[in-house]
This record gives sequence, structure tokens and C-alpha cells, in this order.
Amino acid sequence: MKREKTKIVTSIGGQALLEGIMMRGPKKSTVAVRKSDGTIELQEIQPLNLAKKHKILRIPIIRGVANMIDSLVTGQRALMISADRALDGEEEETENPSKLDMWVDKHLGDKFISIIMTVSTVIAIVFCVAVFFFVPTWLFNLTASAVPFLNSALIWRSAFEGILRIILFLIYMSLCTMNKEMKRVFQYHGAEHKTIFCYEHGLELNVENVRKQRRFHPRCGTSFLILMLIVGILIGLFIPFTDVWLRSSVKILLLPVTVGIGYELIKICGKHDNAITRIIAAPGVWMQHITTKEPEDDMIEVAISAMKDVIPENGEDILR
Repeated sequence: MKREKTKIVTSIGGQALLEGIMMRGPKKSTVAVRKSDGTIELQEIQPLNLAKKHKILRIPIIRGVANMIDSLVTGQRALMISADRALDGEEEETENPSKLDMWVDKHLGDKFISIIMTVSTVIAIVFCVAVFFFVPTWLFNLTASAVPFLNSALIWRSAFEGILRIILFLIYMSLCTMNKEMKRVFQYHGAEHKTIFCYEHGLELNVENVRKQRRFHPRCGTSFLILMLIVGILIGLFIPFTDVWLRSSVKILLLPVTVGIGYELIKICGKHDNAITRIIAAPGVWMQHITTKEPEDDMIEVAISAMKDVIPENGEDILR
């Protein structure tokens, strides 16, 4: 498909996986994985498409919550597919498997990886809720007991909690880069962004053109998370409670509002390029220096394969 070399504002987005990338287009979503034998395998994946099925979920703010649920569920399924495909062929039969290995193979079989990843996800969610909601409030109360001045205005509490959450997030993501496998995921993340930029610039999708692109994209999920943390600071100004459990519970209940506002902001940043949107996107773009790394050429090839498979022929991916 030949396109003019003009700026395209597309709705196509993606997600970095284990040795692969998922690209989501308006008509289909595809997971591309580099298998252990060096080949690239493509598999179509069906998103929930909640907003398409229910009109009420297309309303601003509400659509952000629906989109996040869709992204989490579809992303988890894509991650399981990539893990299964990337490990395919690497496992070797042992002459004397342990009793545990035989029990797992008999009762769980191919479902073992999916179960492990699901359990890991649940544990991660519980951990994040504890660290990002309860710990900051508890630490502020502890600090305020020693420095009574901090209790004089809600702005101090909200700012303290919000900034601490951002610092914790930065520390967590920085630690992830120390893991070899996560570093490769971040490289695939960079390949995803570069490929989308290449398409948006109307260039032919090949390794050489993709490699020249920037790896920091305003529609990135990292930018969305940072915006949510910043919006959370503003919402915290309207929560008068100081009790750790009550304040944290109210913040969790208001999470859909935070998600909805963050989604609308990231959507605006992806559609428009001006001074205001660049300021809004700046914290997330800066954070991408940690969550995206320069990809290798074979990673770019995977991203291109996924991208080409989801580009519609009729231009339905273009944001109006």
C-alpha cells in the first residue's frame, strides 16, 4: 500500500511482550513473536472491544475506564501467547523428571504458564495497591505527627502522597531495567514506538526507516500512567479524610475517575501537537527514557510484521 509522505495521526497502538509485540488496529489485533528458531509467528488476538459493543462506554471519561479494562485483559492474553511462543522448542525432555514435573505436566500441561502468569498478575496488583495507595498515606501521617505544620492544608498531604508515588514508580521501573529479560521487553517497546512513528510519517516500513525514528511516543502507556499519578494529586486535594484506610479506600473508589481523565488527556496529546499538549505529555515522554530502549534490528522486524498486519486498507486507522 503506497502512501504519501505526510503526517498521519493513527489510532494504531501496541504493547511490548516477551520476545514480541502486539499491535492493535481498528479492525484487528496481532501478536508477533520471535520464536527460538528465529522465525516470526503472527497470531490474531480478539480484544474485548467494550466501547464498540456498548454505546454508554463511548462517553468521555467512561470510555477511559472501558479502554483500560480492555487493554489489561487483552494485554495479559497477548503476554501469555508471547511467553508460550517464545519458549516453544527451548524446553528439553529430561531423562529423569521429578515428581513435581510429572504432576504439573499431567494436571496442568500447557496451562501451567498461563496459571503462573495469572497468579503473578494478581500478586502484582495487590502489591501495587498496597504500595501506591496505603504506604504514601501512612508515611504522611507518620511525618505529620512529627511536623504538625503539614496538617495545615490538604495540598501538603496530596503533594507528598503524589510525589512519593511517582518516586516509587521511578524506582520500580529503574530496577526493572536491571533484569535482562525486562531490558529486552523495553527494547521491544522502543521498536513498537519507532515503527508507529515510521508509519505516522508516511514512510515505507523497513528496518532502515524505522531505526531513524524517535522512541518516545505521546500515546505510550507509560505516559498514561504518569498522567494518572499527576491527576491523582489533584483529586487528592478534594479528599478530606486523614485516616489511612478511609483515605486510601476513597482513592481506590475514585480510581475510575483518575483513569478516565488520564485517558482523555493522553488521547488529546496523541491527536494534537502544540505547546500545551507537549507540556502535558512531557513527564510521560521523559519517563520513556527508562521504559524504552534502542531496539536491535531483529526486534524492529517483529514490530514491522505486527504493524503491517493491522493496517487497514481503507484508512480507518486515521484519527479525525
